[in-house]
Amino acid sequence: MKIGIVGLPNAGKSTLFNALTRAGAETGDYAFTTIDPNVAVVPVPDERLDRVAATVRSSSVVNETIEFHDIAGLVPGAAQGEGLGNKFLAAIRETDAICHVVRCHASGSVPHPEGRVDPGEDIDLIETELLAADLEQSERRLERVIKQSKTGDKVAIAEQGWLEQVVDALGSGTPVRDVPVPDAAKGAPQRLFALTSKPILYVANVDEGVEEVPEAVAAHARGAGATAVPISARIEVELGDLDDEGEAAEMRAELGISESGLARLIHAAFELLELLVFFTAGEDKEAMSRSLRRGSSAWEAAGKIHTDIQDAFVRAEVVGWSDLVESGGYAPARDKGLLRTEGRTYQIADGDVITIKV
Repeated sequence: MKIGIVGLPNAGKSTLFNALTRAGAETGDYAFTTIDPNVAVVPVPDERLDRVAATVRSSSVVNETIEFHDIAGLVPGAAQGEGLGNKFLAAIRETDAICHVVRCHASGSVPHPEGRVDPGEDIDLIETELLAADLEQSERRLERVIKQSKTGDKVAIAEQGWLEQVVDALGSGTPVRDVPVPDAAKGAPQRLFALTSKPILYVANVDEGVEEVPEAVAAHARGAGATAVPISARIEVELGDLDDEGEAAEMRAELGISESGLARLIHAAFELLELLVFFTAGEDKEAMSRSLRRGSSAWEAAGKIHTDIQDAFVRAEVVGWSDLVESGGYAPARDKGLLRTEGRTYQIADGDVITIKV
């Protein structure tokens, strides 16, 4: 899963990114500066996987990961090249979702680039830049597709019609996600890589101890069908600097913070992208968690493990993680009738432990 982080300068993006990195991320081959994109690969901790691994005596635990792509703060005119905006936006076109960090606090010595703190106005500024960048991208794509459609290619003709609607919509301030895709051009959105076609996760960068998303941000989220979470990026960095998890938990309790910002962000991202988690584990083998879109089949889960396993799929042995742990292993779970044999169309449930038979 890849998530691109956007926001105005001084919104708290880099602070949030630092907090994620200190939470156990591996930094990619990008310099951590205000010019080049930054990448952090963050493990998704899951106590359920730890218990499954202990039960079946796995050799190690490998968590699912989220890849965060952070770009420099956008400024008005970014889509026209101000602040090298186009270069930055291109770096996140292939992400699965956009994380929009919005400054909602007036504390601290860092000035707001617009000289005021107005979360609603800030969201409008960034989304205007995303719309403008997509409009330019769509117009270029349309020029190429028009040439293809002149050959009589039916897919190109359908894509041309869709792109013409997209250009009109973007010009009037409507995101690409709101333009229906015809069946004849189903692959068109994947070829466009539009920023405004991606799901949005708003992160309200709030003062310490604030547990609610400000209404200005919540209203935007509702209007966009998006998710919003409150996080104090500065506090998350301080928590990340604590070596002892007990101390971090005590500090969160004192501040009235129910869970870590990383946990909030992970839960919100999974909800936004409609993902669940399934596990694979065996004795003296790796216990692994993998994400999968809700409603996916056992055959699709096999593809997440390896395409060769998917091709050779015969059946899946499935047991709920809690049933496996409470039974004490695969054999007792089978004896109790809790370990089931399922076919390729079985719909995976969150927390399933599966073994693919080929």
